[in-house]
Amino acid sequence: MNNIFITGIGTGVGKTLASACVAEALGAQYWKPVQAGLEDGTDTETVRSLTSPQVTVHDELYRLRLPASPHLAAREEGIIVQEDLILHHARRLQQPGRPLIIEGAGGLMVPLNGNYFFLDLIRALDAQVIVVARNYLGSINHSLLTAMALRSAGINVTGWIFSGDHHTNEDDVVAWSQYPLITRIPQAERTDRSFVDLQAGLMRPRLQELLHP
Repeated sequence: MNNIFITGIGTGVGKTLASACVAEALGAQYWKPVQAGLEDGTDTETVRSLTSPQVTVHDELYRLRLPASPHLAAREEGIIVQEDLILHHARRLQQPGRPLIIEGAGGLMVPLNGNYFFLDLIRALDAQVIVVARNYLGSINHSLLTAMALRSAGINVTGWIFSGDHHTNEDDVVAWSQYPLITRIPQAERTDRSFVDLQAGLMRPRLQELLHP
């Protein structure tokens, strides 16, 4: 399957904006299988508003009201997130020669249900992974733990996207993890379709190089 999974070193690090930029750069499809938290709008709505018509944006499989870990949000509504259903739906969305960008929630060890984590889903999807990181106190630790978990699981990592204000520790994270830098998405006062189009154009050559060596 032609899957690219966007994960992060934690919550609020810029996964959705990065997903929009990657999808635009590749003319890809976008899908967030599980959305937890609906009151402030959804990540799917955000990506749809930020990308051009060349990006196909699919609706979520699970829309959960509570802004929490998917297993807790689902428990609140008396349902169980079923990994087999997610995998089946991912297969249905496949298009030859066109990547499917799949956005996770939080980081790798966020549980989808009582015994299944996003790391398990990535492995089952046989997806390449792009890791999104933002600089904050503790981010080096979170970044390297994420890299360690991916390497231990034998998952193919395309590289890092850093977001927000630049810090020199990005170079350290790239060197220590031995995963390449794809790009960095700078902090902006306004993120709109023009901003995403610009960032997509800047990252496109590097993405193509790393995805098709």
